[in-house]
Amino acid sequence: MSAVNYSLSTSNMPDPQVPDEAHPVDLTGLRPLPRISIHAFCESEQMLRTMEQMGRDRRMAKVNMRVTNGGTEAAASMFSGSPTPNLIILETDVQPSGLLAELAPLADVCDPSTRVIVVGRYNDIALYRELIRNGISEYLVGPVQMVEILSSIAAIFVDPEAEPVGKSIAFVGAKGGVGSSTIAHNCAFGISTLFSTETILADLDLPFGTANIDFDQDPAQGIAEAVFAPDRLDEVFLDRLLTKCSEHLSMLAAPSLLDRAYDYEGMAFQPIVEILQRSAPVAVLDLPHVWSEWTRSVLAAADEVVICAVPDLANLRNTKNMLDALKKLRPNDHAPHLILNQVGMPKRPEIAPNDFFEPLEVEPIAILPFDAALFGNAANSGRMITEIDAKSPAAETFSQICHIVTGRSAAKKAKKGGLGKMLGLLGRK
Repeated sequence: MSAVNYSLSTSNMPDPQVPDEAHPVDLTGLRPLPRISIHAFCESEQMLRTMEQMGRDRRMAKVNMRVTNGGTEAAASMFSGSPTPNLIILETDVQPSGLLAELAPLADVCDPSTRVIVVGRYNDIALYRELIRNGISEYLVGPVQMVEILSSIAAIFVDPEAEPVGKSIAFVGAKGGVGSSTIAHNCAFGISTLFSTETILADLDLPFGTANIDFDQDPAQGIAEAVFAPDRLDEVFLDRLLTKCSEHLSMLAAPSLLDRAYDYEGMAFQPIVEILQRSAPVAVLDLPHVWSEWTRSVLAAADEVVICAVPDLANLRNTKNMLDALKKLRPNDHAPHLILNQVGMPKRPEIAPNDFFEPLEVEPIAILPFDAALFGNAANSGRMITEIDAKSPAAETFSQICHIVTGRSAAKKAKKGGLGKMLGLLGRK
């Protein structure tokens, strides 16, 4: 249930008028909404006009919004074959006795993280309580004003008393050069495109970060300004530091300069991560291969941790040590996800995947084959793997990783990612 409740008493309610320039509404105190996606389904002209006016409000500047004519049936049909947005606003004139049954087909296709606001015609407190009990974020009695909708959205996504809406996913390498940054960047891009989810990629390797190169960007500002000016850090300042990489992906780039020493306090990055979580549904954190107080604090606080390794002895030792350390730092969380990268490099002696995983007692979520041509072309052209070859085994594996780390599917036994019979590594000890 959201933090803002509206009266559903049985007294007569005045019919609100759609606000316009001649009848301004009081939006004092409402903060800008974070980078979320909203899809509104409107059955009446009045609701359609309200949604269109709301879409032009300055507080919606970072919101990706769509408005469609139709109700529950149209929403269920649309999302049966596509990911659901962060918020669905649904207008309906169905009577209370049939509303839950009307919503059932939509519930079957909604992602678990999707919130729903229902705008109905009946001022019924019993209906309100039943909807909230069944997972609806808010029920409003129509016709509604823009301020009511904005206030309800703000109560869900901006309420300072609420938990941060965004999910943080930290990627870290078990050793330098294992491709952790490449995997993090491709996953950030994949999450933003596969699920049409507003995503922020934060490159935390300030001296040597490669996100700007991988996305062919040259931003004048980035994460350094946020780290070294914490007193200025808020959503507005963060917005000025972000670089747009694609429709749903923004980047907080590293300066990648050696004009200063990059020494940080243990909690230096915590304010940045918290603002990222308030600003977008998903924040991907690309950590350098460093073990320090600040990396420990970021890894301890992240919602998901992904360790990337290659199949050699040093990586096996480091991965084991990291898993043990993170278990102590995160005693109430599940084990970090593990990705084995660069498997099958010609002429390089390797530890067989089964032999690598057995002492770790962790099943990998993905195994990526060594493919110098594909990954090299992507890096040199400033593009992601799915942009170079969307049908490649690596692109399919990145899709699998994106589904798992965002909680959209459970981890399955990792595929060999196109290694084929050449190795047959998973089947033997």
